[in-house]
Amino acid sequence: MIADYIKAFVVGGLFCMAAQLLIDRTKLTPARILVCYVVAGVILGALGIYKPIVEFAGAGATVPLTGFGYLISEGVREAVRSDGLLGALTGGVTAAAGGITAALFFGLLSSVLFRSKSKS
Repeated sequence: MIADYIKAFVVGGLFCMAAQLLIDRTKLTPARILVCYVVAGVILGALGIYKPIVEFAGAGATVPLTGFGYLISEGVREAVRSDGLLGALTGGVTAAAGGITAALFFGLLSSVLFRSKSKS
């Protein structure tokens, strides 16, 4: 079990390190880097490259934004198998529905519980 934690920490840390290097060494904005991570997860998932990373690192590969892209690509793949071409439009949202719902719920909850304030 400890080895699983270490693998997840190392792989997740490598993703974070790569993003930090992109922030420090390029003129890419953090938002563009996040989009690149999601798109990279979709592409690597579609090519079958990301699945072995997920099997090796577990949460270290599924929690970062590349994992979200991978989740979308897997959802589309499954939906196309079962529903045909329509699955290409619905599969990604269906696969990510739990995470999207949680993000909306906790965003709403925090907006009800806390008041925003200006920085100055």
